[in-house]
Amino acid sequence: MLDVLESWGIDHIYGIPGGSFNSTMDALYDKQNSIRYIQVRHEEVGAMAAAADAKLTGKIGVCFGTAGPGATHLFNGLYDAQLDHVPVLALVGQVASTAMNLNAFQEMNENPMFVDVSVYNRTVMNPQSLPFVIDEAIRRAYEHKGVAVVTLPVDYGFTDIAEVDVSSAQNHRTGFPMPDDKDIEEAIKLIQTSEKPVLYIGQGTRGATEEVLELAKHFSMPIVTSVLAKGIIPDNHPYLMGTAARVATKPANEALAASDLILFIGSDFPFARIFFPQHVRFIQVDIDSSKLGSRHKTDVAILGDARETMKRMIIQGNPTAPTPFLKANLRNRENWNNWMKSFEESDEIPVRTEPVFKEINRIATEDAIFATDVGNVTIDAVRQLNMNGRNQLFTTSGLFATMGYAVPAGIAAKLSFPDRQVFTLSGDGGFAMVMQDIITQVKLIYPLSILFSPTTP
Repeated sequence: MLDVLESWGIDHIYGIPGGSFNSTMDALYDKQNSIRYIQVRHEEVGAMAAAADAKLTGKIGVCFGTAGPGATHLFNGLYDAQLDHVPVLALVGQVASTAMNLNAFQEMNENPMFVDVSVYNRTVMNPQSLPFVIDEAIRRAYEHKGVAVVTLPVDYGFTDIAEVDVSSAQNHRTGFPMPDDKDIEEAIKLIQTSEKPVLYIGQGTRGATEEVLELAKHFSMPIVTSVLAKGIIPDNHPYLMGTAARVATKPANEALAASDLILFIGSDFPFARIFFPQHVRFIQVDIDSSKLGSRHKTDVAILGDARETMKRMIIQGNPTAPTPFLKANLRNRENWNNWMKSFEESDEIPVRTEPVFKEINRIATEDAIFATDVGNVTIDAVRQLNMNGRNQLFTTSGLFATMGYAVPAGIAAKLSFPDRQVFTLSGDGGFAMVMQDIITQVKLIYPLSILFSPTTP
């Protein structure tokens, strides 16, 4: 089984040992030079760290829990992975096959519990099938960008089986649909007949910073991003209005409210029906056809890769000179930024967040990683982190929005990028939920953890 994990490039795994997982723990000990075991202090932290691994690297994250309570503790992190569409493999311990269905100690019928959260959910039925099931689970997690769960009766790990190479890792491929030129032509017609277009981008545009900026300039559009797209565009770029809705900046919400067209690329923004004008013309670009039209009435739907779609729009559409709408948004953004900066030298007690973030921005390296919790600290980070839009990374719990995310995400970041500076930004509530794993952080020679109190304005 561990040979299969290793063949897929998995080099660490999170969990807490227990009787129903002892056979796998013995195997991990033998594999310690190639697969690092990270002993967390709560299985929830391991599952959230696995989700953060996938968000930060694109590679599958792996965690485990023992039978019964170890398994149930995984859910928070697994739902975070499910709702943010990243691949995670959860290995779940089970009593020995000879004790199953006999009301054994810590025995539970675990498969039904994981039905909703998973894209693949199996109990291994014999030792020989174990490596095959693991390989299939990983393939399904990657294909469906979700959670695969494999339940392992503990006795199977102690059974010798023939060594057969079952891994399909070398055959793994990724790809995206290409946009239809007819759809692009329809979208360009709408853009070029609008007076107040706004470009809204999500994390589906990651890796396409240049195309986003060129597209915005080409069609004279201010840019608004989702929270998960934080850091794709340099925060000092004049076209960037910030984020929308509740975790938001004033210029972004005002740009959207005044718009007559929204070009919506690579996002599943859950508040679109509330915060986007109902009358606005809407163009949506996504690689998942099930997302098209799901958040707002859509005039033109484009199934296709974000970068390729933007490139074709730039080539096929006529450039637009800066419009009064764009110029008004640029001034609005400048006013907002000047207002925010006015608090950076504040000596108020309790300490405001602005002076703290000023220092974070000052000491942050060019490739720093920011693991951000959920709550007021998310709003502060989105507004006040000055990210460079190049090598820096930002991660948080998006659609699930679970508190307690920052500490495990910081652990994941340091494991995957040991030579990079990592910040964890936590509110006291989220920190209190997972603070036992500061021990895990220290064992990893952990970087900068910053805790914000609710008394901070």
